[in-house]
Amino acid sequence: MRRPRTTRRATVLASGTVLITLLAAFPAGAGASGLPVVTATGETAALHDDEAGGNADADDPAIWRNAADPGRSLVVATAKEGGLRVYDLEARLLQSLPAPKPPAEDDAPGRFNNVDLVAALRTTSGRADVAVVTDRGNDRLRIYRIDPSHPDGPLTDITDPSAAPVFSTDQAEINDQRTAYGLATWTDRRTGRAYALVSRRERTGLALFELVPTEGGTVGYRKVRTLDLPSSFRLPDGRTWSPCAEPGELPQVEGMVVDPATGTLYAGQEDIGIWRLRADLTGRPVLMDKVKEYGVPGTYDEETEECTAGTDPGFGGERLSADVEGLTIHQESDGDGYLLASSQGDNTFVLYDREVSEDNEYEGGFRIGAASETLDGVEECDGAAILNAPLGARYPHGLLVVQDGQETPAVPDGEGGTRTATGFKFVDLGDVVDATGM
Repeated sequence: MRRPRTTRRATVLASGTVLITLLAAFPAGAGASGLPVVTATGETAALHDDEAGGNADADDPAIWRNAADPGRSLVVATAKEGGLRVYDLEARLLQSLPAPKPPAEDDAPGRFNNVDLVAALRTTSGRADVAVVTDRGNDRLRIYRIDPSHPDGPLTDITDPSAAPVFSTDQAEINDQRTAYGLATWTDRRTGRAYALVSRRERTGLALFELVPTEGGTVGYRKVRTLDLPSSFRLPDGRTWSPCAEPGELPQVEGMVVDPATGTLYAGQEDIGIWRLRADLTGRPVLMDKVKEYGVPGTYDEETEECTAGTDPGFGGERLSADVEGLTIHQESDGDGYLLASSQGDNTFVLYDREVSEDNEYEGGFRIGAASETLDGVEECDGAAILNAPLGARYPHGLLVVQDGQETPAVPDGEGGTRTATGFKFVDLGDVVDATGM
């Protein structure tokens, strides 16, 4: 996640006071934007991005359904330098896995950014459900077998130890951190082959990797092809525009998801909008919706390290406020469903029709508000995951898990400020359906 600037699954898988004020000011279930408001039913313990907290920063969740016992399904989530976390449906921590240490003292440490799941991946020791993670710090993909009966915890690292960097040629390039960033998995229904689609930090590039079994039950990957999305755009008035950024940075992609039924990849270019393209990275990408800030000129101030926005020429979209972040698919049994996107800049979630033939028509949106003084709402959401399947008595209508970029209550840092706190919210999917008419 890039913090805002002041002027910045298929099958069974799936990476009180405030509320009173809202309800007093708006009709029941409606927020300040006129969008319906839902509330979380649970949240994980806050993660703190400081030395005392292990530099843990919540980012991206995925939901694994336990077919044998759905009430014991799991949420796998990234915590950047804090590694991986595994939670039960009560949002209780079951397992914490550290990110790898740096190869040398001055090298970048492991940093887990995004996660997605693959069902029944072929390995040399049999089929396995796995979690695939982008290790941004080491520019690698990490693969974890999911087994809730394992005595050491549900996740076991089965990454091929000889796996090469995703984008970098050597450790010096890795340390520059233009490395593996966003992630979506895809299983080609025609061939049964499983893939990971990976974006590159501070670049527009996407890469397709096939997941391949290696000796000893481990899993590696091989690059299939790459594609670069645009970094500059011709506006209707004839001008060429690029979003304001630090010198040398290009508009990156993080949130990605593949619709398993159609093999369609949706990729959120944070300051631009949502692209629709083939998951095999062939064909022509289509910019299906733009952020509101699209086309707004900006000037980067090196002293303040901030962008100052100019006059809005009015070429942007109407629904997404940069950054566009976590993308996930709500699948329905009849083939219908929705694409959900996190509109980070205004703390909303946007829904689009899943049907490409309908040009992914806008279908509304919602906010996640505070349920109580201790169970707050969601702000600056990075990642999201939906699983539209029964998950025991607690979530009989399915589950939505989202990252919360500002956990409360605030915790003092001992120096007159507060600790950076993030976490994950669990939302009853039935509540979202009732509120939005999904």
